[in-house]
Amino acid sequence: MTAPRMPIALTIVVDVILVAVFCVIGRLSHAEGVFSDVPGLLNTMWPFLVAVLAAHAVMLLRRTHADRMLPGVVIWAVTVVVGLVLRALSGQGTAIAFMIVATLTLALFLIGWRAVVALTRWMRRRRLA
Repeated sequence: MTAPRMPIALTIVVDVILVAVFCVIGRLSHAEGVFSDVPGLLNTMWPFLVAVLAAHAVMLLRRTHADRMLPGVVIWAVTVVVGLVLRALSGQGTAIAFMIVATLTLALFLIGWRAVVALTRWMRRRRLA
C-alpha cells in the first residue's frame, strides 16, 4: 500500500512559509524590524525564497514528489547554497556564523517536517498491517 502524497502546492507553500519564518526569526534575533520594516524584511527573504522556489521548479520538471525525505534534502541543499550565493551577489552578509545557522535552521525546517510526515506515514502503515 502506497502512502498518499501531499498536494504539490501544499508542499511548496509549507516550504515557503518555513523559509519566511527562518528570515523573520533571523531579523528578530538581530533586533531588526519585521513588520515595521517591510522592505528590509523582503530584502532579507528574497534570496532564500527564490532559491526554494527554484528547487521546487526542478522537482516539478523532474516529476519528483517533493514531500518525501530525499527530495527534501535536495530542496534544503539547493535553498541553502543558492540562497547564500544570491545573498553574496546582492551584497548581503554571508559571515561563516550566518552560513552555519542558515544551514542548520533550514535543515531543521525543510527536512524536519518531512521527517514528521514520514514517521506518521510509517506508523499508519504499521497500524494497518
